[in-house]
Formats: sequence, C-alpha cells, structure tokens
Amino acid sequence: MSEVYKLPVGPVHIALEEPVYFKVHLHGETVEDVDILSGFVHRGMEALVLRRNFLQNMIITERTCSLCSNNHPFTYIMAVEKIAGIRIPPRAEFLRVIADEVKRAASHLFNVSMQAHLIGFHSLMTQTMETREVLQDIKETIWGNRMDLSANTIGGVKYDLDDEQIRYLTRKLNGLKKPLRELISIFRTHRIVRARTEGVGVLPKEDALRLGVVGPTARGSGVNNDIRDIYPYAAYDKLDWSVVLQEGCDVRARTLVRLEEVFQAIRLVEQCLRKLPDGPVTTPGLPRIPRGEAVARSEAPRGELFYYVKSNGSNKPERMKWRVPTYMHWEALKVMMPGNKTADIALIFNSIDPCISCTER
Repeated sequence: MSEVYKLPVGPVHIALEEPVYFKVHLHGETVEDVDILSGFVHRGMEALVLRRNFLQNMIITERTCSLCSNNHPFTYIMAVEKIAGIRIPPRAEFLRVIADEVKRAASHLFNVSMQAHLIGFHSLMTQTMETREVLQDIKETIWGNRMDLSANTIGGVKYDLDDEQIRYLTRKLNGLKKPLRELISIFRTHRIVRARTEGVGVLPKEDALRLGVVGPTARGSGVNNDIRDIYPYAAYDKLDWSVVLQEGCDVRARTLVRLEEVFQAIRLVEQCLRKLPDGPVTTPGLPRIPRGEAVARSEAPRGELFYYVKSNGSNKPERMKWRVPTYMHWEALKVMMPGNKTADIALIFNSIDPCISCTER
C-alpha cells in the first residue's frame, strides 16, 4: 500500500481527554506526519486577571489547571513579591516546598496511571491510582481539598503544620515507599509494558534541546532543565536532592522519570519536615504592590512555568503573561510520532503529559 491517508482525531474524541485536533498522515498503520491544531477552549484568563486585584488573582491563577493548581499561584506570587521586595519567612519557604512536592507526586502518578490504562494494563492502572490515593488523602487532611490547596499567599503561606500533622505526613509518606518500589519494578521489567513503551515515541537529546522541551519530557531525553536545580527558589537550595534523568528518550524513559521523581518528592518533603524552622508563616499586614515588573519561574509537574507581572502602582496588574510547559511539546510530537503505529498515538501523546487547560488559559 503506497497511498498516504489523513486520519482526523479530535477536537473531541474518545481517545482525547481534552479538546485538541490532530490530522495524522498514515501510510498503512504507520504514522508519517502529524498536524496539530489547538485553541478550542480558550478562556481569556490573561484578560480576566487585569480586572481583578492582586489578591483575587491568587484564586484565578489557581483555577488555570487542577493538576498544576499549586504552581500557578505559587509562581504568580513569587513575581508579585519580587515587585514589592517582599522576603517571606524561612518557615514559609519550607512549607511552600511541601505543598508543591505533594502536588507533583500526585500529578505524576495520575499521568503514569493513564499510561497503564492506554497500554491496556488496567490492573496496573488501578494499582497506580490506589497508590496516588494516599496523596489525595494527605491533601484533603492537610489543606482541606483534594486538588486546589490554596497553600500560598503574597508574603508566605496560608497554612501551618503542628506536631501531629508532621507525624501524620511522615507516616503516610513512609507508607508510600513500598508500593512505589513495586510500581517502578513493574514499569521497568514487565514484558507487556516494555513492549508497548520501549523505543516508542523517541525524542533524541539533540531534538529535545533544539525544540526547548521542558520537565520530564526533556529529562527523559537526558536534558537537565529542572528549574528547582538550575534556578532554585523557596527552600530547594537548602535541601539535598538530585535531578532524575533517563537516556532512553522514549515513552518508557519519560514514565520512569516521573516515577523516580515521586520518590524525590517524598525525600524533599521528609527533609522539609525535619528542617522546618520555627517562626511565622507570612509577613504581617496587607502588602502594597508598587509600580514595577518582574518574572518568576518554577518547576511545575509538566516542566518550567513562567510568569510575567507588570504593576502600575494600583491594586490591579497592568499586564500579566504566563508560559506553560505543554506549548513547547506540540512541536516535539512531530518528532516523536513518525514511524510509530496508530495504536501508539495516544500513548505518545500522554507521555508529554499534555494540559490543554493550561495551554488555552
């Protein structure tokens, strides 16, 4: 068969969790090229935030995306604090890391469970989601919500941990280690998982660098662009940890990066709990945001999140702009997909951990 077919997928399709349109060029069952069209659920958030004051925008940015819902207000707040010259208390720096790493671990396990689902290994999906459920319980117990933590505020954080909560967190995280090791072992060694993920959706290191991909997508191709390491914020420079890298460049490598990063997240939270300084969790009084502009970056579960905020001295921002990880990964799909089979399309797409909600804010 020599004819090339064009297979439309989306913008609303049973294999897609959010609206996006793919025009897949097929030669038989083999993908030759892919065109991607997005923008179906644009919400105009960057215009909306200009009509709200700096405090109200903490809530709006948190609604950008449920899985990254801590990083959006966190990064926005760091930019605002730079404009105002606010230095947060040391205890708040550690508490910010705790909230961020619990969210990262839960987000990664959700993505990995979807990977198992797309492979057709549904008992593994259930096992992964059951492991993740421990983190959901932690979020509900400590922050009162299973998705949106509302942990951060301008000048610090909105929550604190007492001795009983520290013991609870320590016990729960310690209990996660054994099921996590089992998951990593299955994803590393199970013949079905390896057959469906190894050598699939390859993104060579030179292409990862050329396309500027971020997060676990880049680290699965051996590229260290972890903002927590190269541009530390909060308390990350006071903690002992290492960046997780894989050299496989395929779906399997990206999955293993996320699973190993869940272990790193536990390690970071445990250190924060041991080193948690005494003192206040926020600066006193309501902050006044002067005229100025600033940028801030953080490492969201999907990669680098970038916020620009400009103030004219009023109580509302004059301009806000943010860049999310998924946008850079669209072009990488054009490298990952050609040469693979139609059955691999959803697997490869999931391996970049796409977020249409963030991208079309």
